[in-house]
Amino acid sequence: MPPTPPTPSLGFPEPITADPPEAIARPLLTQSWLDLTFLHWAVDPADVAPLLPPGTVPDTLDGVTYVGLVAFRMHRVGWLRLPGIPYLGTFPETNVRLYSVDEHGRRGVVFLSLDASRLLPVAVARAGFRMPYLWSRMAVRHSGDTVMYTSSRRWPGPRGAHSRITVRIGGPIGEPTGLEHFLTARWGLHGAFFGRSMYLPNAHPRWPLHRAEVVECEEDLVTAAGLPKPVGGPVSVLYSPGVPARFGRPARPAGIRTP
Repeated sequence: MPPTPPTPSLGFPEPITADPPEAIARPLLTQSWLDLTFLHWAVDPADVAPLLPPGTVPDTLDGVTYVGLVAFRMHRVGWLRLPGIPYLGTFPETNVRLYSVDEHGRRGVVFLSLDASRLLPVAVARAGFRMPYLWSRMAVRHSGDTVMYTSSRRWPGPRGAHSRITVRIGGPIGEPTGLEHFLTARWGLHGAFFGRSMYLPNAHPRWPLHRAEVVECEEDLVTAAGLPKPVGGPVSVLYSPGVPARFGRPARPAGIRTP
């Protein structure tokens, strides 16, 4: 058996890879993410750091970090190896996310808000996992090569926080840039689960990415999440038809998987 590689430290984050570092044979959660649009703005790491969980710092590329506004359709969320739920597990979602790295070098995302249109999954995620899910009125509509995403927050607030995003889908991307890999190839989630800081790994096929053009972007979800209002248009606009995804068991800060 080959020796176990050393655990990366905060000074040496794990490499950015287009494919997951490991398969997840025994998933805790399964789901598909469909019709995704990724909008990203550069932000000052100093503005991001206070919003991250303990044990993490902003992940940066060339000294810059990013805030992402990601709109999509969640499809058939399922537990363990059970079939995904067709109605309650299928809904539009729009999240505001940041990019993080922990003391073990594990790169991940941190969700500041997750607007979703199904009340029961929102309530379960908030009560059971302390995830910042919010109940919103939402829709995803296709018209030719354009996709429109709308959301208006219902509960818990700020009530009325909203987004209206329309993008025109372009051609497929053969080889994503370093920035595009940095923003999309994320194989874990940093957050608080069951009252403690943990890392939740995920795996999915390589992203099929397309260029995209913003037709309309009117939103206040980023400021509602506690960040300064983005200046100008997004520096990166991407679209993906989607991927199936699996989440593994959470790992404690020390890197030990839970039972």
